[in-house]
Amino acid sequence: MTRTFDKSRLPSRHVSVGPERAPQRSYYYAMGMTEEDIAKPFVGIASAGNDSAPCNTLLDAQADMARQGVIEAGGTPRRFNTITVTDGIAMGHQGMKSSLISREVIADSVEVSVRGHCYDALVTYAGCDKSLPGMMMAMLRLNVPSIFVYGGSILPGRFHDEDVTVVDVFEAVGQHSAGNCPLQELIELEKVACPGHGACGGQFTANTMACVAEAIGLSLPNSNMAPAPYESRDDMAVAAGRQVMDLIERNLRPRDICTREAFVNAARIVAATGGSTNAALHLPAMASEAGIDFDLFDVAEAFKSTPYLADLKPGGKYVARDMHNAGGVYMLMKTMMDNDLLNGDCITVTGKTLGENIDEITWNNDQKVIYDVKNAITETGGVVGLKGSLAPEGAIVKVAGMARLQFRGPAQIFECEEDAFDAVEKREIKEGSVIIIRNEGPKGGPGMREMLATTAALYGQGMGEKVALITDGRFSGATRGFCIGHVGPEAADGGPIGLVEDGDMINIDAEAGIIDLEVDEKTLEERRSRYTPHVNDYGSGALWRYAQNVGPAYKGAVTHPGAKAEKHVYADI
Repeated sequence: MTRTFDKSRLPSRHVSVGPERAPQRSYYYAMGMTEEDIAKPFVGIASAGNDSAPCNTLLDAQADMARQGVIEAGGTPRRFNTITVTDGIAMGHQGMKSSLISREVIADSVEVSVRGHCYDALVTYAGCDKSLPGMMMAMLRLNVPSIFVYGGSILPGRFHDEDVTVVDVFEAVGQHSAGNCPLQELIELEKVACPGHGACGGQFTANTMACVAEAIGLSLPNSNMAPAPYESRDDMAVAAGRQVMDLIERNLRPRDICTREAFVNAARIVAATGGSTNAALHLPAMASEAGIDFDLFDVAEAFKSTPYLADLKPGGKYVARDMHNAGGVYMLMKTMMDNDLLNGDCITVTGKTLGENIDEITWNNDQKVIYDVKNAITETGGVVGLKGSLAPEGAIVKVAGMARLQFRGPAQIFECEEDAFDAVEKREIKEGSVIIIRNEGPKGGPGMREMLATTAALYGQGMGEKVALITDGRFSGATRGFCIGHVGPEAADGGPIGLVEDGDMINIDAEAGIIDLEVDEKTLEERRSRYTPHVNDYGSGALWRYAQNVGPAYKGAVTHPGAKAEKHVYADI
């Protein structure tokens, strides 16, 4: 493809054009670039590939395939890498405090690499949970023409002639502690649950945010749900490389795409798929990078009027591979658009509107994964926002697959996740109780840990529907049961969750959106007068710095003011 680009307005002119840039050009020649290569737009290809976990192991190879598309369409690709913290490995110990922080590190590292080298566009590759929003936050922050590509999910494992995921292993730990799963069976399961490359297969955080990327318009249509090992992902990588050059030509940027209406579309997709509650953290964070007010309550408002349509694990039957085979995210959006649940006027990276993209899709009556809106699994979405005297700044719960939407019981208090997990292992959790795990918020943790090890162990013991669990931390997208996270204000900020005492009655109604602490204000004031916030163990380093800067969960737990405070946009330098 022959294309000529005028670099006089592109950032890369600062490192490639004019006699004064001869020193910079000498570095490019050292890497084998030609004069023609240097004259083309520079496209950063950011990969979160590494050997940390199967989520990330194929990302570098896919990112390298994108180079081909960039070159074919008249650009010069420049690949670089960033980190990930993989939640499945970080889960259940102090390492999980690094997970949410990694989202900020990823966004920051992509930003500084692009700024330092003056790249004109971005194609980003991510596989594990926080790397997806981290990449998209960087795209919105820099606002250069960009495309996001997900590395794809893992194929399901097979155990006792059934599809299994890593969540089955977490829950088997609880079954083992309850005496219902022999050690040898647990060992056999752990060896087959994750059969190869790719991110966790259910509608957990990674796949939820992969769906978000398509719904919000930052990914090519039906590019994200194909499993990681599928050869079709090579074609998608090349297509992304080609298409980003078209975006440069059009000067179509992420903030043109991610309007407030697009964020509402994205929130609806989370609810319709019974997706991860973490989306209520990541969507506000992404919106902040675009200068848009879109907090937990805005996300919850979109959830209220969205039916639950995709029968995906952990609340349902199927995994990402099955959704891909059924027609992918766009098949889901087809029935939603036909029933006025999406704004079709939002522009996407195709250069067409979401509605124009969806018009190319034909509804598949033969598939069983995605329900028509007129025959929804439930009338309201799989994720619900809550607010009340226990959580004035809100909270979030996934109700997909749950039969019970109300719960009232006495509090059983734990000051950290380890204490709660220990009590679960010792069978000290009382049926009917409301477990409180506090001091795990963004600031107080620090890092807002996920609690999958604890919730899965409870479920494995058969207690998943017999207790409720509330925290100022987070839950994994793989969590199921009456588990409420993101409670704000967090204990470290003097929130009511820090004042709860053993035996206090707590009332939760996920239909009405209520979470109340049944203690009178006079008693709470007396407790507040003698309350001393917990002091965490981190007095230096990345976790300390995060705790000093992080904002509340309902605004996305972000660490800087966002686009509203910026004085210039990188893309316009």
